[in-house]
Amino acid sequence: MSRKLLLALIVVLLITNIATLLFWDNEQSIVRNNDEEIEINNDGSVASIDGEAISYEEWMDSLRNSYGENQLEAMIDQAVVNQLAEAKKIDVHEKVIEREVALLTSMQGVTGEQEFEEKEEEWREDIRYRYQLQQLLTEDTSIPEEEVESYYNQYGNEYDFASSMQLSHIVVQNFETAEKVIGELEEGASFDLLAQEYSIDEESASDGGYLGFIRTNSQFFPNGYEEVAADMEEYSYSEPFEADTGVAIIYLHRKLQSIDFTYDEIKPYVESELALNEMDQSLQADPLWEELDIEWIYGE
Repeated sequence: MSRKLLLALIVVLLITNIATLLFWDNEQSIVRNNDEEIEINNDGSVASIDGEAISYEEWMDSLRNSYGENQLEAMIDQAVVNQLAEAKKIDVHEKVIEREVALLTSMQGVTGEQEFEEKEEEWREDIRYRYQLQQLLTEDTSIPEEEVESYYNQYGNEYDFASSMQLSHIVVQNFETAEKVIGELEEGASFDLLAQEYSIDEESASDGGYLGFIRTNSQFFPNGYEEVAADMEEYSYSEPFEADTGVAIIYLHRKLQSIDFTYDEIKPYVESELALNEMDQSLQADPLWEELDIEWIYGE
């Protein structure tokens, strides 16, 4: 993935992950703050400072004035790319989307299953949009075959994704202690709290035993962990087993499979990436607006 595409993707993800989302009707609104929904009377206030209120209407006016044009422009960009991509039959290979989802997943901390599913849906939409936009912007720019092949031969492995596992662990001195930990886990105790209490791995204990995402081909992957985790379901913990530093219990948060591309599979995306660099074109949909009849309140 090009630096321009990665930067654009991160910017959009930051925008779409703003904690507060608004939904409104004529009388009441629902403000979503992370996972909590708060009902607000549209005629009421949203804050009070020493008795001086800020009304819901003032808040909405401020949001519209500050972000209204940008948000509407982003919505038009999305519609433009969707329409042109459909008309020109430009789609994104599912394998490419899976690779980008895996890359973004590996950048995350610990997330619950439902939370991840919601994130993944947003990611997929944005990844498809960004790759379609890149191909639409570069469709009239031709890159010589030998240049594409040369670039692939030099950087092609950077498009692949190495299998990774997101793990936490609890390391104790003996199986007797490990069975005690298992008993508490079966009773519903928190894995990260038990790690803080029992684990003798000082580097990870304070973080609830969290080890992060580790590539399975990495020299830092603990001995024996991959073999145990290979047969585990995501969001589950293992039975105790002998490890290099004691008796371990691992928790498998996520398991990401390797993704490899052939030249033919990745060629269209290498071509559009090279074309975008040659054009010195930013990943913005503005140049595509002239292909459609667009009217909006901020201008033509």
